[in-house]
This record gives sequence, structure tokens and C-alpha cells, in this order.
Amino acid sequence: MLPGIRNFIIMLLLVSCGSGPSRKPLPVTEDSTFLTGTFFMVRHAEKFGGVDSTLTEAGHARAEKLYRLLKDSGLQKVYFTPFKRTVQTAAPLLAQLRLDTVFYMPDTTGESLIYEITRRGDWGKRLLIIGHSNTLLPMMRALDAKPPVDSIGDQDYGHLFILYKHRDSTRVRLQQY
Repeated sequence: MLPGIRNFIIMLLLVSCGSGPSRKPLPVTEDSTFLTGTFFMVRHAEKFGGVDSTLTEAGHARAEKLYRLLKDSGLQKVYFTPFKRTVQTAAPLLAQLRLDTVFYMPDTTGESLIYEITRRGDWGKRLLIIGHSNTLLPMMRALDAKPPVDSIGDQDYGHLFILYKHRDSTRVRLQQY
């Protein structure tokens, strides 16, 4: 008998007799921080026109205001889109607090943000999320929050939404800055 066939028959007999290695099921444990956290959500500050525009003088002043408001909030990371206006809105915080950053792609579902938070293991943390007028409310809904406003207009730059997300509830507070 050929050695390969003999080894196959021996393996088949061992498996059929139940003497092969057995796998014991591992208990599934749920991460208690999954889908929880405190999320500080703002729209980028005032910008010049254009797709990838920079902040205006008023926008830079608002970014400084955001820094003063959040500097003692215990932020752990900043999420923003890859546009100059969102990066510049975070700049004063990043310069002073030396926070880690993550880019996420803007979408009107919130899926990209949730994907990045999950991928980076950032559930349960205090995150600043800088978005756009058409993405903030969908992101809140994706986090099971009821936005306290129906829309964010082209000139609405001073909203700070604070989401307190627990496993079984989400509370949203709106603050002007």
C-alpha cells in the first residue's frame, strides 16, 4: 500500500473513532463598551466657498472657541473628514492637547464613522467628531440618538451636540458655542 493512502486510512479511522482532537466551544463574551461613549459632534467652522476650502477668519476664531470649550473635557481622540476645513477646526485642540486623530469618509448614513470607531477600538471613549452640515444628523441617528434639531443650515456653525451613549439609551445635549 502506498504511504500516502495508508496515512489517509489511519486518519480516517482516528476521526471516525472519535480519538482525534476535539474542540470545546469558547464562551462568547460581549464587550461592555461596544456602541457606548461620549461623542462631541460639531460641524466644521466657517469656510470660504469651494469643495475643499479653508476656514475664514471667523472660522479660525470659532475653532479657538471650540478649543476653549473642550480643553478640559477629557477628549481622547478626534475624528474628522479629510477636508481642510475639518482639520483646521480641530487644529487648536490638536496643537494644545496632542490628541490622536482619525480620518473617516463623510457619508449621509454614519456607516463610515461607525466602521472607523469599531476598527480602532474607540467605543467607550470621549471622542470629538467634526463633520458637515449634511452628515452630522445622520451620524447621530446611526448612533441611535434623536437629533435635537431637524436640520443644520448652511449658516449654522455654532452647534455642539454632546451624545452620551449607553448600552440601552442615548441622551443628546445641544450647546451653542
